[in-house]
Parts: sequence; C-alpha cells; structure tokens
Amino acid sequence: MMRSRNREIMDDDGGAGTVAGPSEWSETGRNSDGGAAVHLLLAAAAGSFRGLGGKEVMSQRKRQRTSRKCSGKSDLFDGLPDDLVISILSKLASSASSPPDFINILLTCKRLNHLAVHPLVLSKVCCKVFAVKARNWCDSVHRLLKQCVKAGNVEACYTLGMIQFYCLQNRRGGASLMAKAAIKSHAPALYSLAVIQFNGSGGSKNEKDLRAGVALCARASFLGHVDALRELGHCLQDGYGVRQHVAEGRRLLIHANARELASSLNELVQRKTQQQHHRRLNYHYYNFKTGSSCPLLSDFGCNVPPEVHPVNSFLKEWFKLEVVELAQGLRLCSHEGCGRPETRAHEFRRCSVCGMVNYCSRGCQALDWKLRHKVECTPIERMLEEGIGGGREREEVAEAEE
Repeated sequence: MMRSRNREIMDDDGGAGTVAGPSEWSETGRNSDGGAAVHLLLAAAAGSFRGLGGKEVMSQRKRQRTSRKCSGKSDLFDGLPDDLVISILSKLASSASSPPDFINILLTCKRLNHLAVHPLVLSKVCCKVFAVKARNWCDSVHRLLKQCVKAGNVEACYTLGMIQFYCLQNRRGGASLMAKAAIKSHAPALYSLAVIQFNGSGGSKNEKDLRAGVALCARASFLGHVDALRELGHCLQDGYGVRQHVAEGRRLLIHANARELASSLNELVQRKTQQQHHRRLNYHYYNFKTGSSCPLLSDFGCNVPPEVHPVNSFLKEWFKLEVVELAQGLRLCSHEGCGRPETRAHEFRRCSVCGMVNYCSRGCQALDWKLRHKVECTPIERMLEEGIGGGREREEVAEAEE
C-alpha cells in the first residue's frame, strides 16, 4: 500500500516522467518536423531537474514509464520557464543549417511559435535560415527578415539590404541596411558597399568614390573577408584608388589564396567526416575538373568547391527566373558566384580581350578567369576573322550546291 501510494503521488506530480504530453500538444509536436526541437527542450529540462537533487529526481527507468492519470494534465514542457526555452531556441536558431530548421519550430505549437519570435531569438538567427529560394519569396519571408532586422540581427540587415538594393530596386533603403550591418563590422556588408562605391551603383558614373571603396575593402579584409582581400590586392597592383604598390598587391593576393585554401579544406574535411560518419577521409572526393572548383587555388595545385553566400545565390536565381526584368542593356556579373546586376548601362567593366563578359569587381574577374573564361576567351579580331571566313566558306558551299 505504501509503495502504491508513493507511485500515485509521483504520478500526480508528473514524476513518472512521461515524454508524451497532452494529446493536443503531442500530436502536433510528433507529427511535425519540429518535434526534434521539443524533445531537445524536454532533454534540457530533464537535465536541469537532475541538477536540483532531492526526492524529486526520478530515475531513468521511471521517467520512461507512461501514466494514464497525468494524460489530461500539464506535462514537463509546460513547466519549463520561458527563459530556458528562449535560450534553447536561440541556440537552435544560431546553428540551423536550412530555413526549415527554424520554420518547423514556429509550426510546432503555439508556445514555441510565440517564443521563437522573441527579439533575443531573432537576433541569433544565422544566415542559413535566410537561404530562401527566389521562387519562394513572399510577404511572410519579407516580414520575418524585417522582424530580425528590428531585433538587431546583422545577417538579416545585410541580406535584406542586398535584396532591396538589387532586386526590389530600393537603393536608399538597401544601402542603409547594409551600412547598418557594416557599422557592426559585418565583413560581407563592408565588401558590398565597397563594390557599390567602386561602380557608383544606383547613381551616375560621376558618383564613383574609389578611395572610399579601397577603405571599405581594407576594413573587410582586416576582418577576414577573402574577396575583399583579393580586391584590395588588385587595387594595389593596378593603382586603382590607391598609390600603386605591385609587390604589396601580389603579397595580398597570395595571402587571399592561402586563406581560401585553408578555409575551404577545413570545410571539406568537416563535410566528409559527417557524410562518412567519422570514417577515413577519401581523397578522391576532391574534384579536379575545370569549372566545378574554386579557381585561384589552382595556383597551389588544389581545387575545392567555392563557398557562396546565400544572398548571392538568391540574386542569381531572382534574375534568372526574371521575377523582375532587367532594363534593356543591363547585364549580370559574369562570375557564377556573384549575381549582382548593373544599375545603369555599361556600369561593370568588360573583358578587354573579347568584350563578351563583364564583372562588378576585379576580384570577380580574377576568379572567373581561372574558373572558365580563360578557356572561352577569344580576341575580338580573331572572332571577326572567323566570322568572315566562315561566311565565305558558307557562300562557296552554297554556290557549289547550285
């Protein structure tokens, strides 16, 4: 009797440790992809209760047993304090690998939906959550980005700033958001503002500010941005916006290659470890085919896949799907990993040999040269000669047939 009485008391207090909660919550949590987040919350709560000590701590065996008497009462999740839930959600938001990882939390239950939009959580959302496809762009995504910006999320400021500046053609608002991120030492935002200053994007050709572009590139390269470091090296080599210093420019280019090599190889090793479950690294994973690897690293005899920021992929897909058509005479940057469009005719620099491709920056030009254009580039004079010669041959063939 005493043992059964103790069991009833434990069941009334929720001590039986049932993982399942009330029917209306458990069905929603288990049937959706966000159930993993709920189980993580339960695990964290169980860990905090184990740290309290005393008679309230239940053994692992008893916590796995279900009780019919507590099915209609509040479960362990309902007893968690909001501060603990917000802390866990912040960690999940900062480590998410795709948009569904965060969206599924919003769809799990009403409480998680309410706490997931807390300013502290939104300020920790990483850039991978904002990796939305251009075809999925809608008002709800725009609203989420605005909420993250309001919460002080730097990645949201940069992402929404790029989308507004280039896609939605809100130049002033987009530049303001990127400047807000740049003030907080966001390296990609600093580099994007440098590209805008170099090209005078959103204005006339006379509005270029080369010295400001070099200063922004210097700040971004100091923060570890490889493209900015490469751009700064080319500016020093060519004397573009700064006093020419060929040796220092070459040193920065080599430094940019070394940084890219180290970061890319580290990423590949981590990815391979996850795919093979900590098996031995297979060196045949490296792809040495031209066009599927990152270009300038060929100087070191090794090619690795380039890392593209989600917003650059968004820009490329946005104009590829022609969500908003470019004005006549405007073209995209020819580098595959950029996606920036011209804001006025003849804004980007063109290849001086063939004149068939154009680039928003010297960094994009150097990358695309070794990636693919080195093989495709043909001098204009040769193209004209081949065109004239081909026309003559076709005329001769037509006359012979007649």
